[in-house]
Amino acid sequence: MAFNPAFGKNAFTPAAPPAPTAEQQAAMSPQALQELYNRASATTVETERMSYDGVIMKTAITLALVVAGAVIGFLFPAVGFVGAIIGFVLALVNIFKRQPSPILVLAYAAFQGLAVGAISWYVQVFLAQDGIIWQALLGTGLVFGVTLALFATGKVRESKRATKIFIIAGIAYALFSVVNLIVMVTGVNDDPWGLRSAEIFGIPLGLILAPIIILLAAYSLVMDFSDIKRGVDAGAPKIMEWRGVFGLVLTIIWLYIEILRILSIARN
Repeated sequence: MAFNPAFGKNAFTPAAPPAPTAEQQAAMSPQALQELYNRASATTVETERMSYDGVIMKTAITLALVVAGAVIGFLFPAVGFVGAIIGFVLALVNIFKRQPSPILVLAYAAFQGLAVGAISWYVQVFLAQDGIIWQALLGTGLVFGVTLALFATGKVRESKRATKIFIIAGIAYALFSVVNLIVMVTGVNDDPWGLRSAEIFGIPLGLILAPIIILLAAYSLVMDFSDIKRGVDAGAPKIMEWRGVFGLVLTIIWLYIEILRILSIARN
């Protein structure tokens, strides 16, 4: 069971069963044979299967679009709001679309990149926190790299119990984020990070939550890797690589924004 909405229980379908042998055909009834021969021929997409190389290449292309959009969003932060709205809509479309669409995944990356760039501008320029973008990028890369290495060596694996805890914690954090947004929009708290800047025993709440947030993001990556592995092992159609790419990019963007926010609160 995956918390990442980009993946579903049946996100990756196994390869089609092999054609029956001559002996099996001889044992089949005339009606069954006729149905077999009436089937449409497999297309190129159906015969090509999902692979790690394909996911890696497509992820690199998609992240490049995120970076390109982020550069534009940083230079022209006013477009960030439009990018965030369109990116959110495209994310929902990609989540609920049964068959992944490369164009929609790439469009999501480009528009979400505009929002990421505008948020980065807000923190580095408006809040005058020089160099924080590079620190956030480094932190994102480190979390991603360490999680991937632990998963590749088998030291970290997805489990039902851990996933249940992750879902509960993820829903709780999502509700907290919604409440915090309402508090900020209504002017109840005018701090740049809202309730996250409230101090408990002299420590900002955002820093207290930081380890939990990083663990949530890291485990989300573990689930992404697990789903991709299941797709490759099952011989899912090559088009399903885009579902894996979308899930990874979704998590990476979330991880970057969270680390950016944690660093900003820590600096203040």
